Amino acid sequence: MDWMDMTLRDFQASLASSSPTPGGGTAAAIALGQAAALTCMVADLTIDKEKWQDGWQIAEDAQNAAVPIMSRAGELATEDSDSFDAVMACFKMPKETDEDKEVRRNCIRQSTLKAAEVPFETAMIGLSLLRHLPDLAEKGNGNAASDVGVAALLASAAVKGALFNVEINLSSIPEDMGVNMRKLSPSILDESRMLSKASMKAVNSRLGL
Repeated sequence: MDWMDMTLRDFQASLASSSPTPGGGTAAAIALGQAAALTCMVADLTIDKEKWQDGWQIAEDAQNAAVPIMSRAGELATEDSDSFDAVMACFKMPKETDEDKEVRRNCIRQSTLKAAEVPFETAMIGLSLLRHLPDLAEKGNGNAASDVGVAALLASAAVKGALFNVEINLSSIPEDMGVNMRKLSPSILDESRMLSKASMKAVNSRLGL
């Protein structure tokens, strides 16, 4: 299922259903896509506007980062659901013989690893978007400062939510699998928190709060 082909109403209905997909990982990717879209909007409202000339280069850099993220986030939303469906399919495999059990176990582990890799990418590109937002909040079109704030909140939620899904999947497979993800996830979380706070500080300053 390509969730990006659905209406917002239909997607929300699917998310609210008892079906395991779409779930939190898909929702995190969708949130990231919305954050990227808002970033593009603020960049468009800044570039070539004389009043905000000091922010033109910052806005161009943010826009160049956000456009591919907006597209990739939609793909990741679908990949997240597909990867979880693949895990469920492995659990349904036969386990009558020792060979069956071994094949089934390997299938579960490999598909679970993939189910961690998808949200890990969501977290990584979410972090890359967040890196542009404090400066955009500070130097972009001041009339859209609140929109940068919403973008930062959504991107931060996407990163944190994606990392939840990374953790829950990695916790069910051997520690020698997904070593790089286990190593990098804490620093991704820490940096995302720092950037989110910096974005909020800049937005509040522009709003006079």
